Amino acid sequence: MIRHFALILPLSLATALHAAPVEQGPPNVPEFRPAFEGQTRIDEQISGVTPKAEVVATGLERPWGITPLPDGGYLVTERPGRLRHLSEAGTLGPAITGVPAVANRGQGGLLDVTVGPDFAQDRRIYLTYAKSVGGGFGTAVARGVLSEDKTALRGVEDIFVASPPSQTPAHYGSRILFNADGLAFVTLGEHSSRADRVKAQDLGTSYGKVIRITPDGDVPPDNPFASQSGALPEIWSYGHRNPQGAALHPETGTLWTIEHGPAGGDELNRPEPGVNHGWPVISYGENYNGSSIGRGITQAEGMAQPVYYWDPVIAPSGMTFYSGAMFPEWENDLLIGSLNPGGLVRLRIKDGRVTGEERFFVGEGRFRDVQVAPDGSVLILLDQGEIWRLTR
Repeated sequence: MIRHFALILPLSLATALHAAPVEQGPPNVPEFRPAFEGQTRIDEQISGVTPKAEVVATGLERPWGITPLPDGGYLVTERPGRLRHLSEAGTLGPAITGVPAVANRGQGGLLDVTVGPDFAQDRRIYLTYAKSVGGGFGTAVARGVLSEDKTALRGVEDIFVASPPSQTPAHYGSRILFNADGLAFVTLGEHSSRADRVKAQDLGTSYGKVIRITPDGDVPPDNPFASQSGALPEIWSYGHRNPQGAALHPETGTLWTIEHGPAGGDELNRPEPGVNHGWPVISYGENYNGSSIGRGITQAEGMAQPVYYWDPVIAPSGMTFYSGAMFPEWENDLLIGSLNPGGLVRLRIKDGRVTGEERFFVGEGRFRDVQVAPDGSVLILLDQGEIWRLTR
């Protein structure tokens, strides 16, 4: 099935006609003001691209993560606990055996997947999942060796388990990716409840953190809290809510993350070592019942501002920087999956700031993950169990 959307306009004319933010409705907290110009509701920037969406696979159950394999096809996770191989032709294989048991409750289950930095030599892949532990739940990272025929995982072991366990099966974060040095960044949520969310500020817990670990689960000695008493040495940054997206800039290698806010206040961040991103002390959103988050403030000394925020939310999940031949107009732009209102969000970024926003397929589905295929097309994983390929 092919879907055609949008009208191609010359870039200069399209930009002139859209010198206003994208349509998004009124903010939840209109009294909040951005800390700097361009931090929210940046002008719409029409790229002139008309992506076509082809449904290449259906029948998945609550898919969450997708990653390309160097030797062909893709691995796809389903939250109930299945890992599947998707061929380039769109054929889904049976459930791969050897996947660890997952806590398929609430927002938990089998979550992200990526290949290890030495996959060509050792065929190791890495999974994140919700794990039942100590009478509660936590985000775990496991690794295993994928068989040549892509039907089994062997030697599966956990290399990290978040602590302490939470009674709330929500806000697991859970994106994982490896940088050019072969170190893994993993995003961890703060489990949502008001009792748990404050632990995002506690360096003695894994709640609301981005961590950096080696492929074996060890701590790099230059991690910012590696030598600090009372702090978990794997922590890279803290004060996050529920970061479900992470990507490395294709030119600089810089880590960027995106996280769900409450009612308003979704954030795009650039986590740096030891930085406190403020949750739940500061936020550009409010509680779902309309009450204030903490003291209802958006800035505080020693707490980083988001690079960009949304109010109302886009409910962001997976994201990637575009680098490919099919959409040169999007080169180095950030592509973000939106769960609500749904669709694909494109951000133009220059010198570390957002300079334009564009949206596609708004309301067409809950976009859970976004990946760039080797040919430059874009693969979209949808909550409703489909995989789309975007082409010209």
